Amino acid sequence: MTPYDLATAHGLTPIGRRPGIAAYARQLWQRRHFIHEFARARHQAQYSQAKLGQLWQVATPLLSAAVYYLVFGVLMGTKHGVPDYIPFLVTGIFVFTFTQSSVLGGVRAVSGSIGLVRALHFPRAALPVALVLQQLRQLLWSLLVLAGILLAMGEVPSPRWLLAVPALGLQLVFNTGLALVFARLGSRMPDLAQLMPFALRTWLYASGVMYSIADKTAGAPAAVRHALDLNPAAVYIDLVRHALIDSFGGGQLPPHAWAVGCL
Repeated sequence: MTPYDLATAHGLTPIGRRPGIAAYARQLWQRRHFIHEFARARHQAQYSQAKLGQLWQVATPLLSAAVYYLVFGVLMGTKHGVPDYIPFLVTGIFVFTFTQSSVLGGVRAVSGSIGLVRALHFPRAALPVALVLQQLRQLLWSLLVLAGILLAMGEVPSPRWLLAVPALGLQLVFNTGLALVFARLGSRMPDLAQLMPFALRTWLYASGVMYSIADKTAGAPAAVRHALDLNPAAVYIDLVRHALIDSFGGGQLPPHAWAVGCL
């Protein structure tokens, strides 16, 4: 038996050869516990140096919502014409932040863990996937804050709130795909990490987080309205708003039907 035959019989492959998609997916699944623990450790370490510790997981989304409400709702007056503006705004901020943080984490996934990459052999896709799971953990804390705000604003819990689960599940898949793409690009183009905050800020303003897209684009060209309506971030924000806010999209076909149809 030749050395090549012996190596093949024991499952060894030449160094540098990329596995197929199915084999790579199996490798990721085999390291699911590593991915979970890596995400958990990064999430716990995020505020470990702060005196308030994990309380910042709740304080951060609250402070973000307060700043956006002051600037856009009060000073710029975007709350006019939007019923239940505070739940409308907070939902948009939390949902968009999930995507925004996943993309930023993906860009820096490899470069930010270069020591781990050099020390261990594992599928590099585990890094952006773990970072998305880390942001999902933060989102769950934000959703607890959002639930408190909804109850304080008079929203009554209903079975429709459960529609937020598939909406966020779709967003999780979308964010994971974006993180994988930008992890690849970020490892090849280090300067991309400096450009992404500006691109994501532009995306934020085009996603209807602080304002109603339908109201602000009433007199805009049809192409502009369609482009904003098809913006993935705006779609996921509207899906969650439809599930949680009674005054949003009342009487319309639940947009989850369109999401399932697109799948």
